[in-house]
Amino acid sequence: MSKAFARPGKLPDLPLWDRMKASRAPISFDMEITARCNNDCRHCYINLPAGDRAAKAAELTTQEILDIAGEATALGAVWCLLTGGEPLLRDDFEDIYLGLKRLGLLLEVFTNACLVTPAHVALFKKYPPRDIEVSVYGATRETYEAVTRRPGSYSAFMRGLELLLENGIRPSLKAMALRSTMHELDEISRFCRARTKDFYRFDPLLHLRFDGDEKRNAEIKAERLSPAEIVAVERADGERFGALRHGCENGKLIHPEFEHQNCDHLFHCGVGDASFTVGYDGTFRLCSSLWHPDTVYDLRKGTLREAWEEWAPRVCDFRSRDPKFLATCRTCPLINLCLWCPAHAALETGRMDAWVEYFCQVAHARAEALTKV
Repeated sequence: MSKAFARPGKLPDLPLWDRMKASRAPISFDMEITARCNNDCRHCYINLPAGDRAAKAAELTTQEILDIAGEATALGAVWCLLTGGEPLLRDDFEDIYLGLKRLGLLLEVFTNACLVTPAHVALFKKYPPRDIEVSVYGATRETYEAVTRRPGSYSAFMRGLELLLENGIRPSLKAMALRSTMHELDEISRFCRARTKDFYRFDPLLHLRFDGDEKRNAEIKAERLSPAEIVAVERADGERFGALRHGCENGKLIHPEFEHQNCDHLFHCGVGDASFTVGYDGTFRLCSSLWHPDTVYDLRKGTLREAWEEWAPRVCDFRSRDPKFLATCRTCPLINLCLWCPAHAALETGRMDAWVEYFCQVAHARAEALTKV
C-alpha cells in the first residue's frame, strides 16, 4: 500500500452487495477476453500483437470466463460487455458468446469490425446482442491506416461494417479525436451518422498504457490534442458541446453532488456502485482504467464474490493523505469538466491522488469556453 493512501479504519456498515440489493441497482461488467489485436493503433492503451504467445497463454480459458460470468449472475449481474483487444480474435468467441447468452446476460460487443465474418453475422442475427459498438479510425484509407498501422485494415473494416449493415445489424459507432484524425473529424462524423442506429460519439481522452510501456506512452501523448484543440473540436459538434453545457446548470460549472471539499476519499465517480471489469488474465478491477496495483484482485486466486463484497469496498474507501491534492483537485470547482480521476492520475503518474497538468489545462479551457456562451 502506498504511503499516500490510508486503508479504511472501519468498513461501511453494510457490505457493498447488501447496499446494492437495497438500492436494487443492476450490476454490469466488462469482460476483456483478450489484450491482443489485429491492428496496432497508435493511441491504444492495451493492445498487444495478435500473435503474442505470452498474452495468449495468459488469457482466461472459455470455461474460466463462463465460471466468472456465472458468479457474476449469481450476484445479480444482468449486462456484460465483451471487449479486448479485439474480441473476435479469439477462436472460441462463439462459445464464449453463446455461453454468456445461456446465463441470461444482455451482451454488448466492442470491435473494430475488421474480423467480422458471415459466421459472426449469422451468430448475431440468431442471438442478437444488445448492442455492437464499432471503432472508426478514419473515413479514408490514408487516415484509417495511419492510425492502425496495418496495410489493408481499412478494406477489412469496410468489409466487416458492410456485412453488419447489409444484414440489418446497425452498430453504434465511435471515434477518437486524435492528432492523426483531427483533419478528418467532420468527415468521420458524417460517415458515422449516416450509418449508426442511434448515436455517434467521439472521445478526446487518450489513456496511457496499462502496461506502462514508455515508447507506446510517448506515441499516445503525441496523438493528444491540446486543450484549445479539444475545446475547438467540442464546440464544433453541437451535441457534444450541448452535453457539456447541460452539465453546468444555472451557470454553475459543477453540480452540487460533485462537491466534496471536506472529504479525503479518492473515489467519488461511482466506481464500485454497480459495475466492474474482468481482465483477460483474470484480474478484477473496479473500472477498465483502474490498474493501480493496490486496486487489482486476482480472480484466479480467489472468488468474484470475495472481490465484489470484500475487496471492492476497501478500494472504494481509499483516502488521500496528500495536502496538495486535498487543497487543489479535491476542492476544484471544475471537476466535472476535468479528465482527472484516480485511475487516470495513476496511469499518468503512478499515484491515484496526483495533480495532472494536462487534465487541469483541459478543464480550464472548457470552463472558459462555457462561460463565454
